Amino acid sequence: MGNPHRITFGIIVLNGEPFTRYNLRALYPFAHQIIVVEGASPKAADSATDDGHSVDETLLTIRNFLRDEDPEHKVVLITAEDENHPNGFWPGDKDEQSQAYAKRATGDWLWQIDVDEFYQPNDMQRVINYLVKHPKTTCITFNFRHFWGGFDYVVTGGLFMSDGFAGEVSGAVRRVFRWGPGYRYLTHRPPTVQDEAGNLSDRKKINFSKLHRGVKTYHYFMVFPNQVIRKGQYYDRQGWKHEINVEERYRRLFSRLTQEDAFHIFTHRGTHNWLERFEGEHPPAILELMQALKTSEEKLILRDASDIEEILASWDYETMRWFYFASESTRAAFTSWINFLKRQIKIALRWA
Repeated sequence: MGNPHRITFGIIVLNGEPFTRYNLRALYPFAHQIIVVEGASPKAADSATDDGHSVDETLLTIRNFLRDEDPEHKVVLITAEDENHPNGFWPGDKDEQSQAYAKRATGDWLWQIDVDEFYQPNDMQRVINYLVKHPKTTCITFNFRHFWGGFDYVVTGGLFMSDGFAGEVSGAVRRVFRWGPGYRYLTHRPPTVQDEAGNLSDRKKINFSKLHRGVKTYHYFMVFPNQVIRKGQYYDRQGWKHEINVEERYRRLFSRLTQEDAFHIFTHRGTHNWLERFEGEHPPAILELMQALKTSEEKLILRDASDIEEILASWDYETMRWFYFASESTRAAFTSWINFLKRQIKIALRWA
């Protein structure tokens, strides 16, 4: 199957600015191939042009990267028109876009990544080293650091401890898949790959964040207000449970955060979750972006964080955070124990 470290990165993007160029630069040294699928599904029409493309400069940025920063010709740009969808929109909701990059993948591994997801370079090298030594692995998952309201704050709590989030337990997300001839990408939610024999990707799966403590995906999905509002519009069109008037809620939270709301950043998931200050170091690509924002090379507006600072400084918020952390940890431990018993029962019945 070739060199066991050849990685194809697959990216779906709509309105990816300002992350696009920084993400491509960060992936480039590790990539055998980077396939970028740009454009909107019908449910993202509010955030797209009339012909289904980004309303910001994402498409131009990718084309400029192809022209100026792709000496090894690793990057491939795909739009709906390339798949014979003449109106520019991708049918369905992301399955087709994921399948578009997957069928063009020539690497031995397929690494799915959103345009606002980043990794520390040393962590990416750890993943590659692991894949070389463990070529029979079929899937790798990561836990996330979800940034909210700026680069200095992360959301944690029940949403990211609960089983079933994004098809995995304890908030993990499927991101890396074994790939080869005859493999197929089946679904985007949750990400599912099938090999040439019909086996699913979760057959030999590893949570890399548990294997190497601290290795996580840095997810900057709610840093810039304009992107947050677009996400709210998209989520409202999904019709998911608890996803009622998300755009209105996001506008309110990004206007003024109350202490009550600060324990329900994502109420559509029905869990308590809260803000904490990020104490670590950002990946180099994000540091580069942050510097560009300071020097006006990037002209996006960040959220005023004075209300967040006020809440984090309050004694009662700190007390309640510890209370919710203890309760959520207990619930997560209990759920894990129940799932362990279920697995043991299934094994026993299989051998009975």
